[in-house]
Amino acid sequence: MTSKLKVLFLCTGNSCRSQMAEGWARHLLPEAVEAYSAGLSAKGLNPRAVRVMLDAGVDISRQRSKEIDEVIHVPFDFVITVCGHADEHCPAFPGTVIHAGFDDPPELAREAKTEDEALGHFRRVRDEIRTFVLTLPAILRKAPEGE
Repeated sequence: MTSKLKVLFLCTGNSCRSQMAEGWARHLLPEAVEAYSAGLSAKGLNPRAVRVMLDAGVDISRQRSKEIDEVIHVPFDFVITVCGHADEHCPAFPGTVIHAGFDDPPELAREAKTEDEALGHFRRVRDEIRTFVLTLPAILRKAPEGE
């Protein structure tokens, strides 16, 4: 790829999954992807997401939670929804929209008995998102335009 693809990771609150995806894309694919994240609303950056990403060597603490309106003007090549709610309510974009759903770590962590158990949910989803981001170059090359 000669120029970076502009990719938006979209979720409901832009607090966890989309933030992790943006962080991984910036960390793993800096030459191929110009990564952004946003939410249908902005709920603030989840401290546990920041912690587990830092544990994996990726600092997302300077990222901030944004609403879709803040990035709607960017000409994205791809929008990747990372939760079902965002997929169902994704605004129209000129680029290709791809859905890659991941479990919601804060929701899973609600029932955790300990902080380590709660963080375990965040770590699992973090690792699943990392695996997905590593496959992005192949997925984006194969994606049909305007889907």
